[in-house]
Amino acid sequence: MTQPRTAAADLPYADGDFYAFEALLSDKERDRLHEVREWLAREVAPIAIDCWNRAEFPHEIVPKVAELDVMSPVRRQGHSNLLAGLLHAEFTRADASIATFMGVHDGLFAGSIELLASEEQKAAWLPEIYSLDKIGAFGLTEPLGGSDVAGGTRTTARRDGGDWILKGAKRWIGNATFSDWVVVFARDEADNQVKGFLVDTNLPGYSATRIENKIALRTVQNADITLDDVRVPAEFKLAHANSFRDTNKVLKATRLSVAWQAVGQQLAAFDVARRYTVEREQFGRPIASFQLVQDQLVTMLGNVVSSLGMMVRLAQLEDAGRARDEQSALAKAFTTARMRESVAIGRSLLGGNGIVTDYGMAKVFADAEAIYSYEGTHEINSLVVGRSITGISAIV
Repeated sequence: MTQPRTAAADLPYADGDFYAFEALLSDKERDRLHEVREWLAREVAPIAIDCWNRAEFPHEIVPKVAELDVMSPVRRQGHSNLLAGLLHAEFTRADASIATFMGVHDGLFAGSIELLASEEQKAAWLPEIYSLDKIGAFGLTEPLGGSDVAGGTRTTARRDGGDWILKGAKRWIGNATFSDWVVVFARDEADNQVKGFLVDTNLPGYSATRIENKIALRTVQNADITLDDVRVPAEFKLAHANSFRDTNKVLKATRLSVAWQAVGQQLAAFDVARRYTVEREQFGRPIASFQLVQDQLVTMLGNVVSSLGMMVRLAQLEDAGRARDEQSALAKAFTTARMRESVAIGRSLLGGNGIVTDYGMAKVFADAEAIYSYEGTHEINSLVVGRSITGISAIV
């Protein structure tokens, strides 16, 4: 006989945090996490599918994000890396596109300024970045350069008196169609080193064209950027961005944030799948009462719990100043692989309803593909880890 259903509110593990990782936060940080979660449920989740379907960014959300005051939780606000990671997971859980907007502006763009600018540059630029009065983008990937961009940057920088002249192209640049500034990385013709520049998007020679027809993160406004002899004043060259080794300081941090996105995407998939299987009836009873369905839900839960456990430990290592690049690479590779499996199971559990965005899972399923790909492919991150455990590089 089928047992009676229990209301979701009475289920201690309905939110996917099966091992109560949130309990590791301080009371103050836990309250902050719950505050942001409630805000996301109120302001982001209700509009997410419509914006995704229309491939339009909700600009009206930006002032609300500014009021929420979530920019730079670790460096600026002094919170733990664990809270910062859980916040990013919650943003992704509500909508991967808005989470990516934040990942670009706060992680990649603001992170570049925080890590690579001089103290004078930070004092001049960061206040408007933190308040979201100036929206930023991050220009590294190129039309012909992705995984090999470290040694194959084609965009060039040439010193000309008191200015730098930038020439080249960038691709897949999030926020670039409406950003005020973009950090551009270019190869200095004089010494062949990759250097960073803060570029005003109103400068002559700069243009950004939206990439159309995406199947993932449709709300994110990715763009092709053209730099046609853009003249950048010397004071806008990032003081401490003088080689790709410097650039990698930013990527190490953002690789972690993408791994947290993979956690959030799994939580989103579990939310939809658990709710749907409890409510959907076939053969006169909820499909959650069938053994194979419960097995699949448990597989999804195991994936998210293992991913959370890895990320919690890595956040602790970050707080202790002991995290290494290869650990970030493993986290990104592992969590995104588990995510891909989880969203596929979730899509299958919804049957035909899993391929329309009305039920939520189709969007979660599609967005996962972008998270799996950016900030280093699964293959490249695996090779970074492989090099660390063998001492032999398999990267050409």
